Amino acid sequence: MTVHDHHTDDITDEVRQWLSREFASSLTESAVSDIVCAAHAELEGQIKPDAMGEMLHRLARFRVLRTLEGQ
Repeated sequence: MTVHDHHTDDITDEVRQWLSREFASSLTESAVSDIVCAAHAELEGQIKPDAMGEMLHRLARFRVLRTLEGQ
């Protein structure tokens, strides 16, 4: 595992934890984790690494909200 991979894992985990707490009453942690991982996969290589945390949080939160609207 490279330093970049470890940093990326930390960011992904931080966003997952943040959104899991925020939406705990509406979605399971597993559902939030799936959304965060999918968003991360789409952003990887598309944006500057320094922007990953903010962009991942924004995209994943948007998708969580969209998922809740569809329920």
